[in-house]
Amino acid sequence: MISESSSFMKGVVLGGVFCMLVTLLGHIKVGHGTKAHHHEHHHIQAPNKEDVLNLSEDERVELSKSIRVYCIILVKPKDLGHWAAAKETWSKHCDKADFYSSENVKVFDSVPLNTNDMWVMMRKAYKLTYERYKDEFSWFFLAYPTTFAIIENLKYFLLKKDSSQPFYIGHTMKSGDLEYVDGQGGIVLSIESLRRLSQVLGDPDKCPERGGMIWKLAEDKQLAICLKYTGVFAENAEDSEGKDVFNTKSVGALIKEAMSTHPQQVVDGCCSDMAITFSGLSPNHMHVMMYGVYRLRPYGHTYTDALVFLPPAG
Repeated sequence: MISESSSFMKGVVLGGVFCMLVTLLGHIKVGHGTKAHHHEHHHIQAPNKEDVLNLSEDERVELSKSIRVYCIILVKPKDLGHWAAAKETWSKHCDKADFYSSENVKVFDSVPLNTNDMWVMMRKAYKLTYERYKDEFSWFFLAYPTTFAIIENLKYFLLKKDSSQPFYIGHTMKSGDLEYVDGQGGIVLSIESLRRLSQVLGDPDKCPERGGMIWKLAEDKQLAICLKYTGVFAENAEDSEGKDVFNTKSVGALIKEAMSTHPQQVVDGCCSDMAITFSGLSPNHMHVMMYGVYRLRPYGHTYTDALVFLPPAG
């Protein structure tokens, strides 16, 4: 009798626990992949193509000319192969691009920062950028030398974004309570965010050059901490269908993942048609990407893009 009563009580307890788990699971909202939506950052999307087509011709021309992007590429001497590839490929499509180097390198023009610390390099690069170009550009794109960027798609994404607002855009990640833009996919700041960052860089309590913790945070996380003090939060960039446009992996890696997760839709399941960046590319792959993005065209297909973003002359 006692054992039967004990079994009954165990059943009640287990049943209660199970119901509680079901209730909790019912309240968990799953986003893209395994990413949950309990966060401070927003999901911002590129314009819908139909909306752009509805703009007048004069509006299109004006928008095409108004979006100017300054590119910051952080490099070290060990990156010479990637450095050369980035210089000869996608960076030419920026309105202006500068390579910020840890030290002076004779074979390439660069802005020497005289430090090997990536966070200090990033700080100095942003500080110099603001001092020199705050009146010339409204959008600032920072990348590593293993990143390949399609600047025209970036400009299209920014088409209706107001640079006087504090935008901090890319592929968002979470580390504990901190949400940040992953540097591997590239980081975009509006002029307002860069202005706020330039102010907080001088505050050692809110944005120290060298953190006081036992372990050192990566530079992209340090950036997020400093920006958070100014009221600027990470925003995940997506196309009009909700697909990420800043990628922290190469096309090959993303296709391989799609083959295992979406075998019937490898191309559609891989990446956005309006992708802005891919990362982890070798120098050779960057040249292949350049050919595929800017040169290769299937004969007989017509393109009816409403806007034209031309790279600088030369």
